[in-house]
Amino acid sequence: MARRTAVAWAALGPLLWGCALALQGGMLYPRETPSRERKELDGLWSFRADFSHNRRRGFEEQWYRRPLWESGPTLDMPVPSSFNDISQDWRLRHFVGWVWYEREVILPERWTQDLNIRMVLRIGSAHAYAIVWVNGVHTLEHEGGYLPFEADISNLVQVRPLSSQLRITIAIDNTLTPTTLPPGTIQYKNDTSSYPKGYFVQNIYFDFFNYAGLQRSVLLYTTPTAYIDDITVTTGVEHDTGLVNYQISVKGSNLFELEVRLLDAEHKLVANGTGTQGQLKVPGARLWWPYLMHERPAYLYSLEVRLTAQTSLGPVSDFYTLPVGIRTVNVTKSQFLINGKPFYFHGVNKHEDADIRGKGFDWPLLVKDFNLLRWLGANAFRTSHYPYAEEVLQMCDRYGIVVIDECPGVGLELPQFFNNVSLQNHMRVMEEVVRRDKNHPAVVMWSVANEPASHLESAGYYLNLPKCWDYRCEPPHPASIFTRKKYVQDTLAPYVDVICVNSYYSWYHDYGHLELIQRQLTTQFENWYKTYQKPIIQSEYGAEAIVGFHQDPPLMFTEEYQKSLLEQYHVVLDQKRRKYVVGELIWNFADFMTEQ
Repeated sequence: MARRTAVAWAALGPLLWGCALALQGGMLYPRETPSRERKELDGLWSFRADFSHNRRRGFEEQWYRRPLWESGPTLDMPVPSSFNDISQDWRLRHFVGWVWYEREVILPERWTQDLNIRMVLRIGSAHAYAIVWVNGVHTLEHEGGYLPFEADISNLVQVRPLSSQLRITIAIDNTLTPTTLPPGTIQYKNDTSSYPKGYFVQNIYFDFFNYAGLQRSVLLYTTPTAYIDDITVTTGVEHDTGLVNYQISVKGSNLFELEVRLLDAEHKLVANGTGTQGQLKVPGARLWWPYLMHERPAYLYSLEVRLTAQTSLGPVSDFYTLPVGIRTVNVTKSQFLINGKPFYFHGVNKHEDADIRGKGFDWPLLVKDFNLLRWLGANAFRTSHYPYAEEVLQMCDRYGIVVIDECPGVGLELPQFFNNVSLQNHMRVMEEVVRRDKNHPAVVMWSVANEPASHLESAGYYLNLPKCWDYRCEPPHPASIFTRKKYVQDTLAPYVDVICVNSYYSWYHDYGHLELIQRQLTTQFENWYKTYQKPIIQSEYGAEAIVGFHQDPPLMFTEEYQKSLLEQYHVVLDQKRRKYVVGELIWNFADFMTEQ
């Protein structure tokens, strides 16, 4: 045992000091302000999948150097959407490899002629590896779906003839490998009597469909050349006074002044400050409360930041407004506290899937989901099993729906997935999640992974490292790893703030035996708490049902069985709720696409 431990540390130890990858710049949501404009590029893009044997014809023929239609046929592809279910071409449904998107854009004249304007291309997400060209010029690359990335393209636009027209080309590879997040493997079928030469399939180790493409908005936005790059806000409460701590970074000038104003929901000034960091005090502050926990939940202030800077071309000003909710989050050995009061996660797990759109962002569906959540009486959900669109978290802030924000650390099933490269990617992705979502009052906990092989010794080293990493410090949030292992097998519980257990009694085992649920669930809770003395969330539970399938006494897959199973769980959850169980998240809020 000692030798294996030494070997594991030898392999992973150097990353203790080297894997916290420093990301360049902030990732403020692109809002329109008096100094900022945005131009959305949603709509129809030209699209082509590279069906060549090695999936690399697009690079060999340099499709990015000229309009995509010149190198062959294209399809109309709506953005945002997943490409898998849009076409009648059956090959796209399970396509693995590179796909190509292209869109031509006409820019406002002032954007190309005013050298005080900085122009940014922002991609809301591209699953899973993306390469971007602007007018045939390589501009940026990004690894990992579900998170935004961007590049300053001012020099490409303001120094070229006919610069008011842009051609944006994006190549996306949806292949999952042992070092991607989530991971996967490629399996070649070498039996030529059954498969054509070079035939392969993508193996995944999670139960949802690997939708891909430009699944969130693509847009251009502007700032002045000296601009507010990032804002970090943390909040606290002393007696009845709200505390808003801010830290602001500025780029493009070293000669600047910052004015900071905090406005209430009626747009009245309640506090103000100056400089790159400080604390605003709000006497009699109205706190951000979860839905159903207060008569006026989700109260939001507005933090207005004004930058005045000197540049080589003269003075410029930049403005940015950030919604702020004043609230505190704390964890004791038996409670999860919001604003000092016990909070119970009474909610669901979700997915972003929808018919035809796949994981493509859709405002009508989002608003309907939130209406359904409130109708259910839910106050929380987990972003299983990846970060959701930024607009989802904005809605949570507005409606008081508490969020457990999960990175795409799902499918970590095999020993080879716990390697140095994977760890480096995992740390980077987690940092991107925090950089994007750190200021949302609705986000109260980070989820580092879902159902990893937590019984493996290598998993224990791999997944305890983020626990000591910067995401716990700025801003401070509890963190967890969702497990399906029994307490005697799991190696990760010592590193989490809240124990989150996924269990499906009388569904995935002891099929049909509803009478066992109360005993097994009670034993589960008592063993976990006795061992670790930490609050527990029943983070997944439930049963499938076929709509309209009835039988009594209940049989599996009937509506009666689903109802009876939930009732058995609720008996125990209600007993433990006042002790150390702090939440329950049913699986699942709505149907989602599986691999088959």
